[in-house]
Amino acid sequence: MLVILSIINLVLLILLIVLLLFLFFSRRWLMKRMVKRVGEVIFSDSYQENIIEMIPGFKHMGIQTSLENNLRAETGDVLHRPLGNSRKWPHFDTLTFIPVQLEPFPIDGEEDVDMKVTIGPGAKKPLEIAIPLLISGMGYGVALSEQVSIALAEAAKKAGTAINSGEGGVLPEVLERSGKFILQFSKTEWSKEKELIERADMIELKIGQGASMGVGYKISAENLTGRARDVMGIKEGEDTVIYEHFFENQTINDIKELVDELRRLSGGVPIGGKIAAGGRIEEDIDQLIGLGVDFISVDGGQGGTHGAPAILTDDYGIPTLHAVVRASSHMEKRQVKEKISLIVSGGLFTPGEFLKVLALGADAVYLGTAILFAVSHSLTLHALPFEPPTQVVWNEGKFKNKFEIDKGVETAEKFMNACVEEMMVGLRAMGKRSLNELAKFDLVSYDELTAKMVGIPFSFEPWQAKGDA
Repeated sequence: MLVILSIINLVLLILLIVLLLFLFFSRRWLMKRMVKRVGEVIFSDSYQENIIEMIPGFKHMGIQTSLENNLRAETGDVLHRPLGNSRKWPHFDTLTFIPVQLEPFPIDGEEDVDMKVTIGPGAKKPLEIAIPLLISGMGYGVALSEQVSIALAEAAKKAGTAINSGEGGVLPEVLERSGKFILQFSKTEWSKEKELIERADMIELKIGQGASMGVGYKISAENLTGRARDVMGIKEGEDTVIYEHFFENQTINDIKELVDELRRLSGGVPIGGKIAAGGRIEEDIDQLIGLGVDFISVDGGQGGTHGAPAILTDDYGIPTLHAVVRASSHMEKRQVKEKISLIVSGGLFTPGEFLKVLALGADAVYLGTAILFAVSHSLTLHALPFEPPTQVVWNEGKFKNKFEIDKGVETAEKFMNACVEEMMVGLRAMGKRSLNELAKFDLVSYDELTAKMVGIPFSFEPWQAKGDA
């Protein structure tokens, strides 16, 4: 029997070698035949039945829109798109920093740059972090898997910053491994325990977010499984509901009382509110100031999420660039910038973008999608090329069990450290030894409209003025 199997294996091996040799030596002939056949079809079929009809079709409607409309036609349901909108909104590309070269001179590369940040300086117990980057709220269960949530918590601690719980459940392991912990107080029935409030180093009322505004949503029982249901206290077979309001028949006074109660229960940690950046952002900020918050989180229109109705993601809100400029300017006008901190998020991926947001008046930046891809890094190869990389990080992802916590901690920490190092290089190039020295007037724009909107010089203006003189 073994002899027969050996002969069969030998024959198969010879056939395989012959096939490979045939393909190798005939590849040009095969390619030519294939191209010729395809060419004959494309060049002879009428336009209505020609495959090239897809080119003007996609150009007219767009590939993404075409595919998404097919999903709508298939399901007959609201399209929930992950990772935010794909519109080309005004961003930070037309802004650049102004370097120093002569007097003043750049800072020596060996000199340290102070990157520490204090959030909620007016609170009894302000949040002090070593870097101006925070990990945004990406909830366990409703979005992230257990392994990813734990990895991000530990990475935040090692990098000297804080992690936001998001609107999912709070794992005991996350509390154990995180240093500074931000409790997101959401419109849910879970994560409201007194012990959590007392453990929090900061509490954020989730009023809205850039991808889905202030709208709630429902997760069906089959789309939220495993330990997350126990942590969140949801019975088997029950849907998971995120509501539109904190209270029935809600009033603004109810929220004011909630802020006061959370401040009392927490012992005085910063209490703030997260809002989607909308066309009435100044009015929203005035309302938050009236609530007595210690910080305001503004999520721009490019903000991502696990999944949100495409209409809210694409057709509501304002760009993050506009949001930070309007929010910071309004807070200065209301003379609260020294007491109330501003945290900004939404489509921010690079150290340069982080630094620009800070120059425009933010005190810190929330990392969402960027840190999600950093924590999964090479682990996404478990999903590729047949599944999207996020199948490694979602709680219902097909490859979530392939995620390795230690690797996630390492790559997320390295990403944050690298970003901060690059930001320090940028500050040294401007002659600054501290993040506190950074200001809006360290920026210039080569786009006249952007320069006017932001309130900074148009890049050619000083030279033109000098020449005219």
